[in-house]
Amino acid sequence: MGIFAFEQNIVFLWDEMSQLKEVLKFRFIKHADNTNSADFLLHNTHYPLHSTQKMFDSLPSLTPSRIAVKVKTAAERMIRKEHPWVFDESIVKQSKEGKAGDLAIIYDQKKNKLLAIGLYDPYSPMRIKVLQFKTGASIDEKWFGNKIKEAFEKRQPLLATDSNSYRFIHGENDGFPGLVVDVYAEVMVIKLYSAIWLPYLKIIAPLLLDQTNCQTIVLRLSRQLQNLSKEMQGLFDGQVLYGELDGEEVVFREHGLLFTANPIKGHKTGYFLDHRHNRKRVGELSKGKTVLDVFAYAGGFSVHALAGGAKEVISLDISAQALEMAKKNVLLNIKDASRHRVMSVDAFEGLENLFFKRKKFDLIIVDPPSFAKKESEQEKAIQAYAQLTQLAARLVKDGGILVMASCSSRVSANDFFTVVLATIQSTGRPFRELERHLHDVDHPIGFPEGGYLKCIYVEF
Repeated sequence: MGIFAFEQNIVFLWDEMSQLKEVLKFRFIKHADNTNSADFLLHNTHYPLHSTQKMFDSLPSLTPSRIAVKVKTAAERMIRKEHPWVFDESIVKQSKEGKAGDLAIIYDQKKNKLLAIGLYDPYSPMRIKVLQFKTGASIDEKWFGNKIKEAFEKRQPLLATDSNSYRFIHGENDGFPGLVVDVYAEVMVIKLYSAIWLPYLKIIAPLLLDQTNCQTIVLRLSRQLQNLSKEMQGLFDGQVLYGELDGEEVVFREHGLLFTANPIKGHKTGYFLDHRHNRKRVGELSKGKTVLDVFAYAGGFSVHALAGGAKEVISLDISAQALEMAKKNVLLNIKDASRHRVMSVDAFEGLENLFFKRKKFDLIIVDPPSFAKKESEQEKAIQAYAQLTQLAARLVKDGGILVMASCSSRVSANDFFTVVLATIQSTGRPFRELERHLHDVDHPIGFPEGGYLKCIYVEF
């Protein structure tokens, strides 16, 4: 039995309960008074390996430790609201130094009552990512399996459509902070944003595979993790963990249309799936229209507009490489590509040029990258959205539609919609708001910061 003292108030009692499992009992004991203690059991249960588990033997085999933690009162309040982040400055006591992926057991300060269980991240100011709130749980294969099944069930309405691409795990919003899983046809892409998942990857990967018809798993790593190469246990960005990949690109379906993703080198996991609903909606609005797709990237909106019967579509993006992908995606779906043109130019400059050429469009989509990576950039981002709205509105014909989107999590939906509508109102043109949209069904919002995507449709 190993005993660890936490300022003489915490005692960790290890005991073997059977040959199949180990039980860790955490007990807070008042100094000289044992009447006010909080106990719970956390089991390490070993389940039979899945048939695919042997394929993952090369993944890290790490044994996480347990850390008892207490946090400031303000952090306790946030945990009780089931917010999944605990910042480093919020921690007031912990039993020992933690490694990435160690189980952090958080107790309240007054009654030593269990508040939450999370994973410890020594490399991030978000020091603990919470998995389980209020009650104890066995953070094991069965626990992860249930969470993965819950996530898969949420995607069923989308999987009933003519689409074989979806976000399977949406980080904190599905109970997996710092982990994203996207599926493109039969290729699954696991992207790690935190080293906390290294001890659990060998458990999670086969569970994810068992829920799908995927034949291949690709691992992607955030830039931070790529810079922690020594700590990554030999894992690297773009690594094929399971199966084979015939070339870097994968063709997948989105509401009946074909697109390519590059899971090895592409942005994020290879494509942006979150705008799926808005792309479909643009296609429904495009019949007989002239369309301008600003920040077109790989041409998602452009392809849907062309398939929807647009008379002319211009894809505008600063990246010539991205526009080559857009042209390729168009050709996957449209036999006659003469209705499609590209403009490789900065968006702000391109909108100015089109205005000076007296160009007008029936439908304009403006979907920029995030303008606010941190809170200090929020005001500058709002100014950029106002400028883009003003530049694009000048190009919309009377009776035309402007679609403005934002993926900046630091800019709230309310602030974004307010600045777009105020900017349009300042033009003096009559308009009416048609609709607003947030995330598609495979990008659920589980906490305030989990919502980032917003989109508004305005008719002039």
